[in-house]
Amino acid sequence: MKYLLWLLKAAIFFTLFAFALNNQQEVFVNFFFGTNWQAPLVLVVLAAFVAGLIAGVLVMVPRWWMHRNTAAKLSKAPAAQADDAVQAAPNANDPLPPTIHGL
Repeated sequence: MKYLLWLLKAAIFFTLFAFALNNQQEVFVNFFFGTNWQAPLVLVVLAAFVAGLIAGVLVMVPRWWMHRNTAAKLSKAPAAQADDAVQAAPNANDPLPPTIHGL
């Protein structure tokens, strides 16, 4: 399995390397106000990919923080719920003991 993953990584690398070698033509990227950028096509594609990655990470950061804060609050909450459950004695008529969810 380990060698199969290395083979897959090598295949992806050589495919991207061949793509880079085959796309060395100069291209113009026109921006606003008459400005433009002249670069090889590979660099333009790489820059667009990196810009997309950065935009995706920046959009996801607030949600990651929200989930991290929620997880921190929930990790503190079960300890308090467990103490409450221990103090409350189960009723003999209950068919099932009380359960604590999230542990």
